[in-house]
Amino acid sequence: MPSSSSSVTVVSKCTVYPNQKSTIKSLKLSVSDLPMLSCHYIQKGVLFNSPPYSINDLVNSLKQSLSVALTHFPALAGRFETDSDGYVHILCNDAGADFIQAKAKHLTVDGVLPPNCDVPHCFKEFFTFDRTISYSGHHKPLAAVQVTELADGVFIGCTVNHSVTDGTSFWHFFNTFAEINRGAMKISKSPDLSRDTVFNSSAVLRVPEGGPKITFSGNEPLRERIFHFTRESILKLKFRANNNAARNGFSESAEIFGKARNDTWNLAPRDNNGSAKAPTEISSFQSLSAQLWRSVTRVRSLDRSKPTTFRMAVNCRHRLEPKMDSHYFGNAIQSIPTIATVGDLLSHDLRWGADLLHKNVVAHDSDTVHRGVEDWESAPRLFPLGNFDGASMTMGSSPRFPMYNNDFGWGMPLAVRSGRANKFDGKISAFPGREGNGSVDLEVVLAPETMAGLECDEEFMQYVTVV
Repeated sequence: MPSSSSSVTVVSKCTVYPNQKSTIKSLKLSVSDLPMLSCHYIQKGVLFNSPPYSINDLVNSLKQSLSVALTHFPALAGRFETDSDGYVHILCNDAGADFIQAKAKHLTVDGVLPPNCDVPHCFKEFFTFDRTISYSGHHKPLAAVQVTELADGVFIGCTVNHSVTDGTSFWHFFNTFAEINRGAMKISKSPDLSRDTVFNSSAVLRVPEGGPKITFSGNEPLRERIFHFTRESILKLKFRANNNAARNGFSESAEIFGKARNDTWNLAPRDNNGSAKAPTEISSFQSLSAQLWRSVTRVRSLDRSKPTTFRMAVNCRHRLEPKMDSHYFGNAIQSIPTIATVGDLLSHDLRWGADLLHKNVVAHDSDTVHRGVEDWESAPRLFPLGNFDGASMTMGSSPRFPMYNNDFGWGMPLAVRSGRANKFDGKISAFPGREGNGSVDLEVVLAPETMAGLECDEEFMQYVTVV
């Protein structure tokens, strides 16, 4: 196990400005952006083998590429401003993003990717704006990049204000940054910077004096592990969740061993008119989430009458009718809580919990999105992130995000890792597996005793593959 103190050394720090002035003056924060003002900045990054040129050449290239990327994403070079009416705007004033060059040459790629171990602490030092909440964007940059040189690799960490981006927009920016660095003269997907959506609102969020505070302590002892699930393991889970559900004609042999198609990861099927139909089959991701919910709840040894909550963040872009642009830049997410008593969740089989998650996700249609917006407008509030009752779990990120598309010019990443941001007992983040093809990595953050129990939970661990 690598040392917990990685002693990353900052070599240099500067501000990178867009290479062209922004033509957009300001963007108003939406109903989906504003609740994130009390959340930490998003911290996600990618690990590579060393590039086939010097670290100085890489740093210069990354600075130039970031400058071009910020021109396409002018919000990330701006700052927040709250106007006299209480509305928060992103001033697209070309104030720039931070760029940090750092080194930790005593660390190796193999050393920071130990098999079957907790995620080493060093990754927390590969990001800047640690423990910075998004409201700080009033006086801090809204984005930053840190490149950290290892003995035989580099880590490129990206930190972005969570009131400016959700995961979809974050990876759109990060992918574009990589695309420019590997030589693209024209970016493949331009962001939609419009604000004429259902999330645009006249409601005002009243922020407490002195600004909002993070809603969880951030100081409790935690363990963090990456659990890898192959396509085959997940399809076995999916079969278990759908078993005895002849309504969908699901066949284990056909699905696991016959077809090579990728799972649709909750994309709704279409009828002959192209309208979305409610899928009847419990998806791979719902099956995996239900198994984790069951196993963590079991090892927490809670009272059987206690309610337990599994919260999932969902992308609303494709759920609305008419649909939002898939490249809408900003937050377009809502949170779906699924609640069951501990006794009910554990006394039934996997199918029962998976079906609860499935029905909630399927029911989150355009009308539900609108009701969520109206509910927030009736009582504007910050998003309460955390595990307040000791019985909750929160799933973030998505195995559909194109994390391994971040090829900066010398190959795909070896691994995706995150910083300290927004982590508490029960916070889960889903990443695609590096091999693709429907594999998934779950970044699981738990209290130490709960993690120890999960590692001994045979129902869960039988699906985990050591990479």
